[in-house]
Amino acid sequence: MAKKIKSHMEWSWIILVGFLILSIADARFGILGIICIATPLYHAFKGRGKVHCSHYCPRGSLLGKMLAGISLQNNMPAWLRGKAAKNTVLSLMILMFGISLFHAGLDFVKISFAIFRLMGVSLLVGILMGVIFKPRSWCQVCPMGHATGLIKNYKDLKEAKVNLELKTPDKKITA
Repeated sequence: MAKKIKSHMEWSWIILVGFLILSIADARFGILGIICIATPLYHAFKGRGKVHCSHYCPRGSLLGKMLAGISLQNNMPAWLRGKAAKNTVLSLMILMFGISLFHAGLDFVKISFAIFRLMGVSLLVGILMGVIFKPRSWCQVCPMGHATGLIKNYKDLKEAKVNLELKTPDKKITA
C-alpha cells in the first residue's frame, strides 16, 4: 500500500511570502527561489509525479488562500489549458530564465535577482489569472507542474517499455 503524503497547503504560502520579503530586503535571498524550482523536479525524478503541486507548492497555497474571496471564478478557456499553451509558457519561462542567467554572468547577486524576478513575474501572472479565472488557475499552466508531468509521463513510458521487453521473449528470425 502506498504511503499517504500529508498536504502542507494550509501553511506553505508562508514560505513564499517569506521568500518575497527577504528578497525585497536583500536580493541575495533570491537564490532561495532555486528551492521552489528544484523541489518539484526532485519529486518528479523520484517517481512522485506532480505531488509537489497538490501537497507542497507555496505559490498554489498562496493563490488559493489569498484570492478565494476576490476571484471572479470564471473557467479558463480550453485553449489556455491545452498542451500548446502549457508548452509555450514552459518555453517562455525557460527562455526568460536562460537570458537572465546569461546576463547575470557569474555574479551571485545578479543570479539571485534573476531567480527572484522569475518568481515575482510568475506570481504576478498567477495573481492576475486567479482574479480573472479561479484562484489556482495558474496551476493549470504552471511551467513547473507541466515539466513534472512531462517527466512523469517519460518515466512511465520508459517503465512500460522495460516491462514489455521483460514479458516479450526474444524472437530470432532465421533465413
